[in-house]
Amino acid sequence: MSPRTIATLVAMALLAVLPPVFYFTGNAFWLDLATRLTILANAAVSLNLILGYGGLVSFGHAAYVGLGAYAVGIPAYHWLYGGLEDLGLATTSGLVQIPLAMAVCALFALVTGAICLRTKGVYFIMITMAFAQMVYYAIVSIEEYGGDDGLVIDTRSELPSINLDDPLQLFGLAYVSLLVAMLIVRMVTRSRFGMVLRGAKGNAERVQMMGLNTYAYRLTAYVISGAMAGYAGALLGNFTTFISPEMMDWTRSGELMFMVILGGGGTTGGPVLGAAAFIILEEWLSHYTIYWHLPFGLLLIAVVLFTRGGLMGFFRGRK
Repeated sequence: MSPRTIATLVAMALLAVLPPVFYFTGNAFWLDLATRLTILANAAVSLNLILGYGGLVSFGHAAYVGLGAYAVGIPAYHWLYGGLEDLGLATTSGLVQIPLAMAVCALFALVTGAICLRTKGVYFIMITMAFAQMVYYAIVSIEEYGGDDGLVIDTRSELPSINLDDPLQLFGLAYVSLLVAMLIVRMVTRSRFGMVLRGAKGNAERVQMMGLNTYAYRLTAYVISGAMAGYAGALLGNFTTFISPEMMDWTRSGELMFMVILGGGGTTGGPVLGAAAFIILEEWLSHYTIYWHLPFGLLLIAVVLFTRGGLMGFFRGRK
C-alpha cells in the first residue's frame, strides 16, 4: 500500500469519525463545516477527472454546481407557489430533483463541451469561463427565481429513508456520495478509457496517431464530470437552502481549481485533501483578518513552487 493510499484512507476515516463526535459533544458548527467541505470535495473530485487526469483546465465548473442547486430550488419553488405541474417538475422529491440536476448538467456539458473541446490552451480556459458567465447572467435576468437576490429553498429534497433536515443524515449522504465519486473516478481512470484520457493529456497527437479519437474520449469525460458536479450542486442546494447566481460565478470555479491543485491533481485523494485544506484555512485565517485571501494566496504559491504534486506530493512513495 503506497503512502498516498494510506494518507487518503486516514483522511477519509478522520472525516467520517470526527464530525459526528463533535456534533454529539455539542459542537454542531464543525459538523456543518464538514458537510460543506464534503460537498465541495465532491465537486473538486468531478473537476479532477478532466483537470487532473485529462489536462483540461475548465474555468467554468462552478456553473454545473449552480445548475445542480437550481435543479433543486426551482421544482421546490413551483411545488410551493404553483406552475410546471404539467411537466411534473413541481415537486420536492429528491428522486426527481437529483436526476434532473445530473441530466441538465450532462446536457449542458455535452453542448458546451462539443464546442470548447475544439479549442486548446488559453482559448479553452476562456471559452469555458464564457459559457459559465452566460449561465450566470441568464439566471440573474430571471426575476421569478429571485434574480441576483437568489432563491430560498423552503423544503429540502425528500428521499426514501433519509431526512435531509437532520444535519447528521445530510452529512452522511454527502460523505457516502464522496466515497462513490472517488470510486467512480478511480475506476474510470484505471480503465482503458482512462488510459486514453491520460495519454491524451501527455501527448494528444501521439494518441491520435494510434487511431484513437481523443476528442470523443475527452467529451465523454467532460460530460461525466459535469453530471457529477451537478449532483454536488444538488447537495449544496439542500445544505444551504439558499441558491443564488453567485454560486456559479467564475471566482467559484477558481476556488474548485485551487482545491484540486492544492491537494494534488491526478490523484484519488488530492481533491479531498485540497478541499479540506482550503475550507480549514479559509475558516482559520478569516478569524484574524478580512484580508485572508492574501496569506492564503501566498501559501498556495508556496505549495505550487516547493511541492511536486500539491499536498499529496508529501506522501510520494519511493520509485
